[in-house]
Amino acid sequence: HGKCDCGKCKCDEGWYGEACQYPTTCDLTRKKSNEMCKNSQDIICSGAGTCQCGRCKCANSEGNGLVYGKFCECDDRECIDDETEEICTGHGKCYCGNCYCEAGWHGDKCEFQCDITPWEIKKRCTSPDGKICSNRGTCVCGECTCHDVDPTGDWGDIHGDTCECDERNCKAVYDRYSDDFCSGHGQCNCGRCDCKEGWTGKKCEHPRSCPLSVEESAKKCQGNSNLPCSGRGRCECGQCTCFPPGDNRVYGKNCECDDRQCENADGDVCGGHGVCSCGRCICQDGWFGKLCQHSRKCNMTEEESRSLCESADGILCSGKGSCHCGKCICSPQEWYISGDFCECDDRDCDKHDGLICTGNGVCSCGNCECWEGWNGNACEIWLGREYP
Repeated sequence: HGKCDCGKCKCDEGWYGEACQYPTTCDLTRKKSNEMCKNSQDIICSGAGTCQCGRCKCANSEGNGLVYGKFCECDDRECIDDETEEICTGHGKCYCGNCYCEAGWHGDKCEFQCDITPWEIKKRCTSPDGKICSNRGTCVCGECTCHDVDPTGDWGDIHGDTCECDERNCKAVYDRYSDDFCSGHGQCNCGRCDCKEGWTGKKCEHPRSCPLSVEESAKKCQGNSNLPCSGRGRCECGQCTCFPPGDNRVYGKNCECDDRQCENADGDVCGGHGVCSCGRCICQDGWFGKLCQHSRKCNMTEEESRSLCESADGILCSGKGSCHCGKCICSPQEWYISGDFCECDDRDCDKHDGLICTGNGVCSCGNCECWEGWNGNACEIWLGREYP
């Protein structure tokens, strides 16, 4: 919507802003505009800017550009040290309000210097497998702070001087629904299961009385999935029991059907415009999309539609999708692309047991939105009622 002249935009008539991203007249209602400006907590422009025609204008009164992001969610003023007034005290870089310190420095604003050499720091934090804090923690001045996923325990699931013990390895996939380790048939020792008599398997999941071997049992439970019981159930002697118990939305011989995948964030099945069959929406005539969220009819002109599909940088659906009636439809060939403007990569979502969001939530723009009863970065912590 303009031309670049010596590093500054000269906007066409009807547009303004540093990148000519704001229209001077808006054809959106205030309600629709505000909806487009809400962050994941439903706060307009994260409370750090104003909404102008569906796009956030961040509050940078001094013109320093320290508040930024699609929803003004990043505030680099958080990185400024009170005493020196420098960003990260001059010993690190700031990204979205967090300091990432240079070697030898630590603290929220890189204000503390370590009293040991970088070589000694690395040596102390290196785990037996040669990784820094086993890739499960942060090294600060030679001591590992483990990324603990269970805040309720004395030390949680991840512990050890170099975070080498990960007791999540003792939890079979189905044990995400209870506190049992080693399928309830063994003792967990630093991520390894020591099974009781009569049980075998990496997680003590296999009865010795079963005529099938551990491998044969897992193969029967696996079917066409990458995990036994599709990562949604318990495998014993080649038979799957789907979880959560009593939830008829998860079913199938290998628990391959998960009808929760048909629900949007509000719990609506296929947007009320279709039926769910084994985790996939079959849409009524006149509707399409993964959740039947798109109407085939459109009362917009092509120009109006395209204007709503352009991201702040002026690219249509971030170059990763097509525009229909003012909404971006992301490329189905790239299943991981999502977001209002196809700007998100769902591969960035946390995984547990090899599953994105542990199968207990949906990935939304690189962050897991957990179903009711679940918590954790990867929705791996059960906080609901005990299952029988």
